Amino acid sequence: MLKLKVTSLLGVVPLILLGLAAAGAQSVPIDLDQAYEHQETRDLVALVNNAAEAVSTKGEAAFAEFRVAGSRWRQGETYIFVLDPQGNMLVHPDPALDGKNVLDLKDINGRPIIRGIIAAVTTLPNKPEGWYHYQWPVPDGLLPRWKSTYARLVTAPSGKRYIVAAGMYNDRMERAFVVDAVTDAVGQIEKNGKAAFALFHDPTGPFLVKDAYIFVVDRNGVDLVNPGFPNLEGRNILDVKDTQGKPLIREMLEVAEASGSGWVDYMWPKPGESVSTLKSTYVSKAQMGDQWVLVGCGVYLADAPKVAPVQRKMTAPELMALVREGAAVLEKEGEKAFPEFRVKGSKWFRDDTYLFVYATDGTRVFHAANPALEGQKGQNVSTAKDVLGRPYGKMMLAVADSPSGEGWVHYMYPEPGDIFPVWKSTFVKRVTFPSGKQYAIGSGIYNMQMDKAFIEDVVNRAAALVSSEGSAAFGQLRDKTGPFRFMDTYVFVDTTDGIELVNPAYPSLEGKNLINLKDVKGKEVVRECIATAMKHGSGWVEYYWYKPGDNTPHRKLTYVHKVQYGSDTYIVASGFYLED
Repeated sequence: MLKLKVTSLLGVVPLILLGLAAAGAQSVPIDLDQAYEHQETRDLVALVNNAAEAVSTKGEAAFAEFRVAGSRWRQGETYIFVLDPQGNMLVHPDPALDGKNVLDLKDINGRPIIRGIIAAVTTLPNKPEGWYHYQWPVPDGLLPRWKSTYARLVTAPSGKRYIVAAGMYNDRMERAFVVDAVTDAVGQIEKNGKAAFALFHDPTGPFLVKDAYIFVVDRNGVDLVNPGFPNLEGRNILDVKDTQGKPLIREMLEVAEASGSGWVDYMWPKPGESVSTLKSTYVSKAQMGDQWVLVGCGVYLADAPKVAPVQRKMTAPELMALVREGAAVLEKEGEKAFPEFRVKGSKWFRDDTYLFVYATDGTRVFHAANPALEGQKGQNVSTAKDVLGRPYGKMMLAVADSPSGEGWVHYMYPEPGDIFPVWKSTFVKRVTFPSGKQYAIGSGIYNMQMDKAFIEDVVNRAAALVSSEGSAAFGQLRDKTGPFRFMDTYVFVDTTDGIELVNPAYPSLEGKNLINLKDVKGKEVVRECIATAMKHGSGWVEYYWYKPGDNTPHRKLTYVHKVQYGSDTYIVASGFYLED
């Protein structure tokens, strides 16, 4: 059994938060080995600290040193840049930015880069240093990647204030990043009260980074802010347990009340994964009016241990076979098969995997796990949406009504007895009863691992849509609540000469020619994807790519499909990352 722990921030918080007490005090006596887990982070912080010390002693004369290519201040992707509090870029290796006012510079998601960096070091008293995270292309690169920038506010001998900073692309999430975010959030709450809550939901703000977000819980366990699960806001989550039965909210409140702040480790599935991974959450008290609230932020650290699955889950092909076999039974027996499908422990009803049947108008005709949902009294599935606003009921009915009559639908839904939605993948198939009436039969699995079957299904459906509507279908492919985007999966479309037409994950690439794009090992992935589709009509291409929110390359498989619409030829594709 994996031992879970609750740790205080003794030796970590005091070091990280030991900033400059006054604008003129430039040295920060922190132990980087204790404050940061990864050498790359320590090196970056040390570089910025040394550059800040140079500005504090030499003033503006240090800027000339920072501009020397190949010097300690400018090595490849890592370089010192200097701003003033008004957003004027005083030192930067990119001539397009150097010497310009860049206050309104934003990343691909509309996140204000310069304003965010300035705010990180100027918003809170006695905290003139901090981290800011955004997406930015590597030098001479096209694809934006998460970049973490560490900044320091310093005062030169002239009395002028400057922001000295540097960023890194190959960062892994650090406990220090989480501490920094929670500290800033506490400061916002103690300054602005409930008005600060909107900041924690803002997708362009500093509090939503990769898969990390700020949450706020009152002393009684009522969820006040939860950008990851907004459906829980206003609900009491005091008795929520992790996948190993640990009462994590109670423990978080106990740590905050006893120590003011600290860490709680627990097991939780990453989005789109079927097994639980150790998640570390930093919590702190924040005074809001005459009461305190709990502020927290969690992170999956690099190489965090996972719990071995207690039981083997069905694979996607196995679930498809089950639904198709159930459909064959219904075509022969109709409603007479329902009692057989209700038997727990049978092949039709195992644990949380069971069959359901919908009429074409969305009425639940049969639901093995909860018969109370059946008939006119139950909710009509045609109006059902998940926590992300995905109309999964309409998606299921649309799949059953499609030319193929079957397919996958992915959405977020709580497991039985739980309140936290998780990704659920459901296979649906059209079936005709002996009466001649058509229905939709389906079954789903929670936290199912990504599979080739999912990708082939979504690409084939996208290809069918593009072949019938051409470029008019592109808006549907970009829709965040539509069937072509789920977890970190999306459909993209290229021309045969490499121009990216649709890319919901990186819209800044649309309209650009990517024919010469290579993966991290030098493979010309766009050329190979186009060649595979043109030669075979469809097929798989393997290469190494970056997961969204992860700067470590992973093996990725992409399925490509050639589509003809009139005289236009398109390459429709989507991919998924293989388990390490």
